[in-house]
Amino acid sequence: MKSMIFILVAILSARSAFAEIASPEEVKAAEAADAQAEAAAPNYAEPFAFADFTWLNGNSRQKTSVLDSKYFTGQFLADVNYIADFNQPKDHTLVGSTSAGRTNEFQVQQLGIGGDFHAGNARGRFMTQFGLYSSMTPRSDASPARGQWDLNSAYRYISEANGGYHWNYLNGVNLDVGIFMSYVGLFSYYNAENWAYQASYTSANTPWFFNGARLQIFPSDKLKLELWLINGWQSYGQFNESPGLGYQIQYRPTGDLAVVSNGYTGQDTLVNSGRTRYHLDHSVQYKYLDRPTKFISKAAFSFTLDMGCESGGGVRCTGGDAATPSQNFLSAMIYNRLWFNRDHFGLTLGGGFMNNPGRYLVLLPPIQTASGAQSATQSGSYTQNPGDSFRAWDASITFDYMPDQFVTFRSEYIHRQSEDPYFAGPGGVTSSTGLNNGGTGAYSADLVKSEDRVNLAMLVRF
Repeated sequence: MKSMIFILVAILSARSAFAEIASPEEVKAAEAADAQAEAAAPNYAEPFAFADFTWLNGNSRQKTSVLDSKYFTGQFLADVNYIADFNQPKDHTLVGSTSAGRTNEFQVQQLGIGGDFHAGNARGRFMTQFGLYSSMTPRSDASPARGQWDLNSAYRYISEANGGYHWNYLNGVNLDVGIFMSYVGLFSYYNAENWAYQASYTSANTPWFFNGARLQIFPSDKLKLELWLINGWQSYGQFNESPGLGYQIQYRPTGDLAVVSNGYTGQDTLVNSGRTRYHLDHSVQYKYLDRPTKFISKAAFSFTLDMGCESGGGVRCTGGDAATPSQNFLSAMIYNRLWFNRDHFGLTLGGGFMNNPGRYLVLLPPIQTASGAQSATQSGSYTQNPGDSFRAWDASITFDYMPDQFVTFRSEYIHRQSEDPYFAGPGGVTSSTGLNNGGTGAYSADLVKSEDRVNLAMLVRF
């Protein structure tokens, strides 16, 4: 009896609650009021929509979105490569690259599925990273060595995951929290958006992602101001107790010119809170020819200059000595891009150099130690001790066939040179047999000073 009374009371309470839910007529009235308010709001120009910027290096060349709806704009990315390394390392391992990891075999570098969510002023973005990216990108982050819960495994299949809010103020204000792209080094993390497959050291050795919060402010449709409060320099967690701070200023005064400036500071040496990193990145891109009906339909160039240093914790920015070595970074890269036959073909010539005493931004060769482990702070016989020198340069030529705006067939020749042995030689970096844990006795990675290779790739983005 008590149970029946209880059920009856529950039913009556539920009916009362449902009675308070808005009727269909009230819902329609509310939607009409929202639409009227939206129509009455100031109509600001969408940022960077005043011109066609699909020519930019590091930017999508899609002019239309095929997976679009009211609440979701979908995106698909596929990057499959074949890297012919003239050094022919026996373990097929590529050293010092963020765009490819293995040689002389077909590999899926990136398979991304995701897109942008938008409902009212709420926003979000999600993108997967299946393929070699899910192994290579987490490996370059030493922060998971601090503490538990295995951050690099938790995040390895995610390249972007953030939620945010948009305010209709000025030409737009966005606050996003989560994992988002950093674009410090001009080139995009996604090779389909770039003029070349192998980025020069300036881009390859600077962050591809940040984990934290960013505030984007658009004072006009030609200017973006962006502030970062993040865990650190391409890190899932914090290396010490202080977060990283940074900014980006992006200015596009015309459809032919784009300028971007980035700055960053943080404490990014694992368990060394006395060492602080400072970094500046500046890029300019200029389209100096645009004749759609001519054989050479378009031409543009990009120039990037990066500089920075680390100070404290046993190193100094400049004027170092044997006891306290200098630890700094200087690099630059320049690329020239030509488009042919109504943008169906592309030719890019470029290259750059890098000088990084202390090697604090050098991508560690994936050398297996004698125990089979891969250290978070050192890499076998290749060290990052204060005072260790790194000077290198590279040059490349890239040819693209682009039958439409969604697909690129890319072939590229690249030469890279270092003053010290750094690239994988014929003996590889794994063991005497070229297999993980497959060698016997003492083994040292076979590192050489130069590398020549051909990068072949099919890139799909829609």
